Amino acid sequence: MEKLKIKNITGKIVLESGLHISGGDTEMHIGGVDNSVIKDSLSKAPYIPGSSLKGKVRSLLEYFVNAQLKTDGKPLQYNNLENSSDEEEKNIVKLFGTGGSEKNRDNFNPDYAITRVIFSDCYLNKDSEEELLKKVGKLTEIKAENSIDRVNGTAESPRFIERVPKGAIFDFDVSIRLFPKDNEENLMGTLLKGFKLLTFDALGGSGSRGYGKVNMKFDQEETQKQFDSIQI
Repeated sequence: MEKLKIKNITGKIVLESGLHISGGDTEMHIGGVDNSVIKDSLSKAPYIPGSSLKGKVRSLLEYFVNAQLKTDGKPLQYNNLENSSDEEEKNIVKLFGTGGSEKNRDNFNPDYAITRVIFSDCYLNKDSEEELLKKVGKLTEIKAENSIDRVNGTAESPRFIERVPKGAIFDFDVSIRLFPKDNEENLMGTLLKGFKLLTFDALGGSGSRGYGKVNMKFDQEETQKQFDSIQI
């Protein structure tokens, strides 16, 4: 009898530009940073929350299949699959899950009951941390952002944004739960396509201003080959 299989995908997220994922500051510090990055409460090192990575990859996949046209901008759910023949849409809902209320529908397909993909928080790679401390002296940088006066053409109202510097490396760990009826190749293909889309977009805030450009490197050789072969 076939049983549940768990496939683990590990690797590194390499920053190609400064990264800002907000720490959710609620206080304004005069003369200090206006918007800091999220940090581990024990080590005080910046990290990438699994929720941030998952949310970004999911939204990019949904944009890719034009899901927003049928969901009014909300996440793709099981009920949106009614009369759908798009396998990519079905893979997205299987991978990332559907709302709890959807599971109470009379015609609900139990194949969609359990979220397949699990994203762990991504912590700063130890070697990268040592390199940053050696070269920069700290794990983050402060960047001034200005608005431009449209009449005078001068910069005004500077804000100071904390970022993780270009070149920093984070370790990532993602698991996929595969059930006997699941098509592993299709689910993996959709997930890796989401990661590929991420490399063309941006992670975190201020992507339109050059922040959050990343590259993905996988520990598993076969996974890396599959990722490299994806054409968008």
